[in-house]
Amino acid sequence: MTTRRIIRQQYRELISTVQQNHELMLSTNNDKLTEALEDADKLFSGVSWAREAALDAQFLVLASNLGKEKASQLHSDMTIFDPSAFAEDLLSLMGLNRLEIEESDSEEEQVASGFLPNNAWHKLGEEAKKYFRRAPVFHFMLGTFTPDPPVERPRIERQRKKATSDGNRAMPAQLKKMEESHQEATEKEVERILGFLQAYYAEEPSTPISFLEFVTDPNSFSRTVENMFHVSFLIRDGLARIKLDQDKLPIIEPLRPQGVENYEDTQARKQAVISMSYQDWMNIVEIFEISEPMIPPLSQSQK
Repeated sequence: MTTRRIIRQQYRELISTVQQNHELMLSTNNDKLTEALEDADKLFSGVSWAREAALDAQFLVLASNLGKEKASQLHSDMTIFDPSAFAEDLLSLMGLNRLEIEESDSEEEQVASGFLPNNAWHKLGEEAKKYFRRAPVFHFMLGTFTPDPPVERPRIERQRKKATSDGNRAMPAQLKKMEESHQEATEKEVERILGFLQAYYAEEPSTPISFLEFVTDPNSFSRTVENMFHVSFLIRDGLARIKLDQDKLPIIEPLRPQGVENYEDTQARKQAVISMSYQDWMNIVEIFEISEPMIPPLSQSQK
C-alpha cells in the first residue's frame, strides 16, 4: 500500500471517528476535539496531492462546526448588568430610607417631599472619588501667564543735582578735621600709656609687669578694652612686647626703656588678637585682686 493511500485512509478514519463521537467532541470535560486537530496536523505534513488536501479541508470544516457549536454552549461566570438592581443599590448608598417616605399618588410628589438626604449626591461623589486618580492641578511656576505684554511704567526723569554751595562743601572738611582730631587723641593716649609702662619698668626692672593687671581697670570694663586697644599700637610700632612668664601668663615690658637711646629690638615682632568678655573682666579683677588701675583715666592723670 502506497503512502498516499495510507494518508487517505487515515483521514477517512479520523473524519468517521469525529462524526460518530459528536457528543463526546462537544463535551467540556475532555480535549477530544483538540486531539483530533493535532492528529490532522500530523497527517497534513505528508499531503502532497489534491485528493489528500480535499480530505484535510473536509475535516477542517467538520472541526470548525464542532468548535462553533462547543463555544456556543459555554457559559461565563460574569453577572449580567441589571439597570434596576444597580439603581436600587445606588439609592441605598445615597441614604434612601423607604420607611420615611410619605405615601403619595405620584412619584413627583415623593421626589418633591425629599426622600433623599441633602448630602446624597455629595456622598456618592466621595465614594466615586476613591476609584479615580486625580490629575495634579496645572499652574505656572512664575505666576499666571497672560499673553498681553507687560504695561510699561512711565519713566521718571531724575533731576540732576545742583552744584553744592560753599556751606555744603564745608562738611567733608569738618569730617576730616574730626578724623584728624580723633587720630591725634589716639596718638596722645598711646604716648601717655607708654609713659606709664616705662615708669613702672624703671622702678623695678627685675619685676615683670602683668599684662592683664596693666590694662585692666577695675572700675570700668569699657576703659579696659580701650587700654588693650591702645597697647596694641605699642606692640605694632615695636615700643613694647608681650611674652609669657613661668606660669604661662602674659607679661609686658617696654622695648625702649626710659632714658635709654638707640635701643633696637633684635627679635621679630608678631601680632595677635586678644578677646575679653565682661565675665572675663570680672574674673580678672577678682582673681588678681585689682583695686586701682595701673593706667588711671585721662581725667585723673590731668589733675
